[in-house]
Amino acid sequence: MAVESRVTQEEIKKEPEKPIDREKTCPLLLRVFTTNNGRHHRMDEFSRGNVPSSELQIYTWMDATLKELTSLVKEVYPDARKKGTHFNFATVYPDPKRSGYRVKEIGSTISGRKGSDDPMTLQSQRFQIGDYLDIAITPPNRAPPPSGRMRPY
Repeated sequence: MAVESRVTQEEIKKEPEKPIDREKTCPLLLRVFTTNNGRHHRMDEFSRGNVPSSELQIYTWMDATLKELTSLVKEVYPDARKKGTHFNFATVYPDPKRSGYRVKEIGSTISGRKGSDDPMTLQSQRFQIGDYLDIAITPPNRAPPPSGRMRPY
């Protein structure tokens, strides 16, 4: 007899996160890769020990929110401070079944506006220490690319 889990994505998100005491917990090194063309890096750019050249290194905690990470990125890239700039976040992690990496979009923020993904944390998206964060930045004068994969038809 097979037993299936019927846990929905909403129930996973509702699990209470354990608060992190930032005074007593050592931060992790978050390796962030950014693009300013509105698209994420290709997975082959992470292959064979290589990484894209646009690396930012941020020391943070697992309870860091997407809004908090957006503000840290804006400190480094003045062009991203413009109101209406889109930040699309994705985790890049090793694929255990094949040699290489996989990407999972986790949320987005908009500079100067409140959004539903702003309070989302790395921990809530099952980010693991050692994963990368890829941020596709879209300037306010260009519409962000459609989310998801394009269908070839």
